[in-house]
Amino acid sequence: MSDRTPLLELASLDAGYGDLQILTDVDLRVDDGEYVTIVGPNGAGKSTAMKSVFGLTTYMDGTIAFRGDPIHDAESSEIIDHGITYVPQSGNIFTSLTVRENLEMGVFTEDEFPQETLEMVFDYFPILEERQQQRAGTMSGGQRQMLAMGAALMSDPDLLLLDEPSAGLAPDLVDDLFDRIDEINDGGTAVLMVEQNAKEALRRCDRGYVLVNGENAYDGPGRELLDNQEVRQRFLGG
Repeated sequence: MSDRTPLLELASLDAGYGDLQILTDVDLRVDDGEYVTIVGPNGAGKSTAMKSVFGLTTYMDGTIAFRGDPIHDAESSEIIDHGITYVPQSGNIFTSLTVRENLEMGVFTEDEFPQETLEMVFDYFPILEERQQQRAGTMSGGQRQMLAMGAALMSDPDLLLLDEPSAGLAPDLVDDLFDRIDEINDGGTAVLMVEQNAKEALRRCDRGYVLVNGENAYDGPGRELLDNQEVRQRFLGG
């Protein structure tokens, strides 16, 4: 484990929604350029942990820090300015806008349009360049997910948060999507992902966390968790 200040660190985090506490004493870290996955059973608090990073839950106790600076009291707009973007599981594109307009919305607060970043996004997702004038609502599920990730990358974030990116996709599209996420991470963007396809996510990531009932259960290198017999039997179907 690195002794350097983590890019992102959750320490003893308690969080939930209103008076309902979901997370209890959760610890998690992501280092610069790292690819980290959160897995666990339904209702384990995976998405709550991710939403907490982006200021979308009720903070109760503990710390969320980005590059050592506490952000648990920050608004989502401020968190974006820190260098974090978030792709929710659903409702993550503007269906009435074109592909190009969706990408432009990813940087609507910036004074100058980042043409170089747009080219980077097109390198990751060539279909977006081909379909720039297509209405986003007419795209397939896989294409919409690529557009949502492309828009999130337009601000060139240090950390990309992905909530269940493969949900609802046909099996033949899932590997392709994971390949694109690998490429984004290889390009230097740290990734924190919540994913239902736990085996594939752990196979590809640097490190993983298993949450159960809103608490840390296991953590370690993705491959080690994948090979852990207890983790496999309890959470990965053997």
